[in-house]
Amino acid sequence: MNLIDTHTHLYAEAFDEDRTEMLARAREAGVSAFLLPNIDLDSIEGMMELVKNNADCYSMMGLHPCHVEADYKEVLDKLKSKLDEGGHIAVGEIGIDLYWDKTYLQEQQDALKIQLNWAKEKELPYVIHARDSFDEIFEVMDEVNDDELKGVFHCFTGDETQAKKILDYGNTYLGFGGVLTFKKSHLRSLLPVLPKDRLLLETDSPYLAPTPHRGKRNESAYVKLVAQVMADTFEMSLEDAAKQTTSNAKRLFQLP
Repeated sequence: MNLIDTHTHLYAEAFDEDRTEMLARAREAGVSAFLLPNIDLDSIEGMMELVKNNADCYSMMGLHPCHVEADYKEVLDKLKSKLDEGGHIAVGEIGIDLYWDKTYLQEQQDALKIQLNWAKEKELPYVIHARDSFDEIFEVMDEVNDDELKGVFHCFTGDETQAKKILDYGNTYLGFGGVLTFKKSHLRSLLPVLPKDRLLLETDSPYLAPTPHRGKRNESAYVKLVAQVMADTFEMSLEDAAKQTTSNAKRLFQLP
């Protein structure tokens, strides 16, 4: 079985004690690729170290909305120079997050617009983080979207109307992680109305661990648990769910 964790923060401090063992567990579970979203200037070094030492790790470059502050333009300039160096598979993780703080909404929207234009310029997919912010993200997307843009709304937890609007942008995918496995998650009833060829698997580890590990540290091996729930929901085999989502990920991110 071949699974791809399309969104995992393997460089996080939460893995400092057992990163090698954690990667081994994931590979044993069938994970063949780990896609690493950048979050700020400080995360670049650890991310690139992983990519350098592991052929199955791939880097993105972007500024997470929770790290967009008054100096965001200076930070973006530095990140753009890293993106220009090449070797990254996506512009991410970008987006808007209004869960914790709405102070920098305007800056978050501007940063999102700038980075979506990077994705166009570099012909790379985007990876969007959306938390309490679909309408605000749609404002930006409605302005900049065209046939050149492609990407994924990672860790999707929206409703059917929001899912369909995202898919209508064209060349867009929806990423599903641990929330899909939660007992009372509305995503299980949403999943069957979505096209199978636009769905991706992820963990967002070390966050949002799936059942039965909810509340504990997440890790990439657990993407198999998400795949199993997706398979059960579609009444398909685990192998077929893995094959479909891996094919989707390879297509979007142009993976070998």
